[in-house]
Amino acid sequence: MKKAASVKKAASAKKAASAKKAAPARKAPAAKKVTVAPKKATARVKGAAPAKAVVHPPGDESRTALVRRARRINRELAEVYPYAHPELDFDNPFQLVVATVLSAQTTDLRVNQTTPALFAKYPTPEDLAAANPEEVEEILRPTGFFRAKTKSVIGLSKALVEEFGGEVPGRLEDLVKLPGVGRKTAFVVLGNAFGRPGITVDTHFQRLVRRWQWTAETDPDKIEAAVGALFPKSDWTDLSHHVIWHGRRICHARKPACGACPIAPLCPAYGEGETDPEKAKKLLKYEKGGFPGQRLRPPQAYLDAGGKPAPPLGAG
Repeated sequence: MKKAASVKKAASAKKAASAKKAAPARKAPAAKKVTVAPKKATARVKGAAPAKAVVHPPGDESRTALVRRARRINRELAEVYPYAHPELDFDNPFQLVVATVLSAQTTDLRVNQTTPALFAKYPTPEDLAAANPEEVEEILRPTGFFRAKTKSVIGLSKALVEEFGGEVPGRLEDLVKLPGVGRKTAFVVLGNAFGRPGITVDTHFQRLVRRWQWTAETDPDKIEAAVGALFPKSDWTDLSHHVIWHGRRICHARKPACGACPIAPLCPAYGEGETDPEKAKKLLKYEKGGFPGQRLRPPQAYLDAGGKPAPPLGAG
């Protein structure tokens, strides 16, 4: 009996060994190829070969690390865009609130080409409140959605006259009551006409802060709160300018110029766009030519061939 059990056990072991030998060895999974950002932005050093440096995965970031990375990005952008400012022309809060309302669904350049005629004919809220809508529509036609915009600017002008004595209020809760004025427009006005900090969450800002993984929120109000918590309140207005300028010039929606980006080592989305430095440079948008009527603010900065700010327009 014992002998039969031993024979059976030996046969089973032999069978198992044969099966193991016949089974094909499993291949180890191929390592995932990771696109690595250059250690220093290639846009800043002409002809420099990108040095490899691993970007820390934001998913592994602590709250402290996220705050540090976000603030460092803002500091880097401040060096690249030292002249960042609202790209709408205005001489007073009334002109700014009207121009910002008109900027919806069009470019700031188009608005700046349109507002000189509008403000020449209707320089005050009282003038625009009493305007013939058809005449205003004709002036605003180039900006698109001109009928809705005409209704908004005439409506907000009437509200300014009737409720605020013809003056633009300096409080958020009052501004958002004006026709056509939401939180985004209100913060543009508060930050740039009254010097009161605010975060402007436009389409560029939303795209970039999500791309940089500062937040996963999609609602503008929640984005505003999440990003605002990463920075001192005093930084909010300039931060908005830096991010928006970068979104317009380098970090485009469809094809960002990753190889010419000054914050590439800090960006978890590096590699979504063109990483070759020479090809990336061709994607940069300088928006040369300035803006009509620009008088009170410093001219915009451009990147030179080495990626550093070029002299302002008109500078020797």
